[in-house]
Amino acid sequence: MNRNTKINALLVLAVLALAVLPLALGLGDHKEEPFTGADGQAEAVITELEPDYEPWFSPLYEPPSGEIESGLFSLQAALGAGVLAYYFGVHRGRRQGEARARAAARPSGDTAGTEESG
Repeated sequence: MNRNTKINALLVLAVLALAVLPLALGLGDHKEEPFTGADGQAEAVITELEPDYEPWFSPLYEPPSGEIESGLFSLQAALGAGVLAYYFGVHRGRRQGEARARAAARPSGDTAGTEESG
């Protein structure tokens, strides 16, 4: 197993641990909604500390249900991931194109700097 494979395996194990351990250890069992977002937790604390608090502004769009809100959040995350993947793909493609152009510009007998695949 090469170094990159070991690193990838450790990263996958870390992600699985982060996802499974809170559920397995029962973190949040004492709460009504154990895994709410930071916005909901902040709202609960503010309401508890200052019951008469009035927000400065209201949302531009309030989704009719939690499922729609979750779906919109997922769509936003997917679009962001797509933009990042596009950027990194273009960047990698340019690097590969430049490497091919350099290889094509070299005399045919010069193999310095090229890697053998195998």
